[in-house]
Amino acid sequence: MGAGKSSVGKRVAKALGVPFTDTDRAIVREHGPIPGIFADRGEPEFRELEAAAVRTAMATGGVIAVGGGAVTHASTREAMAGASIVLLTVSPEAVADRIAGSDRPLLANGGIDAWQTIMDERAATYAELAHAVFDTSRRPMSHVVDDVVAWLRAGGDTSTENEGTA
Repeated sequence: MGAGKSSVGKRVAKALGVPFTDTDRAIVREHGPIPGIFADRGEPEFRELEAAAVRTAMATGGVIAVGGGAVTHASTREAMAGASIVLLTVSPEAVADRIAGSDRPLLANGGIDAWQTIMDERAATYAELAHAVFDTSRRPMSHVVDDVVAWLRAGGDTSTENEGTA
């Protein structure tokens, strides 16, 4: 959450000349605001909608930004099989301003402390799935985009991690 998935993803897709899908936005278009889905249907139902959105996006191809919790659902992880997966990381200090005042359901009670707890819980899954890691904490998004595009154009080597540097 707050690492810049949508911003970076949109710019990477444009640079590569491929479609861009933000699965959270696709869910909102089809089912309404995410906080409402969480409130009315619960997180498990949201994760099912998210898995379906990821499957649809994978069929379309291009660059896909998935919500930070998407990979907690086995069906979503299965749908992402075969994709080059980029993990964007961000420090707690840098993300604090990015998430301030957000309507993210999992942060409704707890703010940055809730964010840190969620990141700690998901860290092992993120590390397992990511083929490349780029930090967005203190770098202009344009530099992160350039690094991701370069990595993908080089074949998106899934055997190494790439740390963006300042």
